[in-house]
Amino acid sequence: MARILIVEDEQRIASFVAKGLRAEGHATTVVADGHDGLDHALSGEYDLMVLDIGLPRLDGFEVLDQLRAQGSRMPVIVLTARDSVTDTVSALEGGADDYMPKPFRFAELLARVRLRLRQANEGDGSGVRDMLSAGGVRLDLRTRRATVGGGKELDLSAREFMLAEIFMLNAGQVLSREQLLDHVWGLDFDPGSNVVDVYVGYLRKKFGAAAISTVRGMGYRFNT
Repeated sequence: MARILIVEDEQRIASFVAKGLRAEGHATTVVADGHDGLDHALSGEYDLMVLDIGLPRLDGFEVLDQLRAQGSRMPVIVLTARDSVTDTVSALEGGADDYMPKPFRFAELLARVRLRLRQANEGDGSGVRDMLSAGGVRLDLRTRRATVGGGKELDLSAREFMLAEIFMLNAGQVLSREQLLDHVWGLDFDPGSNVVDVYVGYLRKKFGAAAISTVRGMGYRFNT
C-alpha cells in the first residue's frame, strides 16, 4: 500500500482518482489548493503525488518548483487540461516524473502510478532515477527523450516511451504480455489484444531488431 497525495481542485476528478486508488489498496489524501498541497507534500508522509496544474492560491508549477527546491524527490504525476508542448516540457523539466492531459482513463493513470512507485522503490535511495540506460538505449525520464547509439535522438510516442521504460527498468528479465498490458495499457485493456506485439515491433524498428528478444511461450526480454 502506498500513501498518495491528490492535489486537485475539481471535486469530480479528485473523487474519481481517490476512489480508484483506494480500490487498488492505496491510502489517499485529497487537497484542493496548491498552498495546502505543498504543505502536505513537504510533510514527508506521502509516497507519490498526483498534482493538478490549474490550482488556486499556488499553481502546480509553483508547487513543483518549491517541492524540488526544498529537496523532495517524491514522485509527481502532473494532471492538466493544458496540452501544449511548452506546458509538457515545463512540467517535466520542472521536476515532474510524468504528465497526463485531461481527460484521461483511470487505467492509464494507475499504470503510471504503479510504474513510478516501483521505480522509486528500486532506486538507489535518492528517489526517482532521471536516466535509464540499457542495450545502447538511453531514456531521459525528465525530458522524455530517447537516444540510441552515439546519441541519435529518437521520436517515441507516449505509449512507446512507457513500454521502453518498463522494459529498461527490468532489462534482462522476461516480461509477459499480461505484465506489459497491465503496466502500460491498464487492467481493463482486452487481454486478447495483440497491441503489445505491435508496439514491440515499433520499438524494434527504432532501437534495432536485437534490442528485444521474443521468449517463446513466455513474453519478451529487453537485452542489456
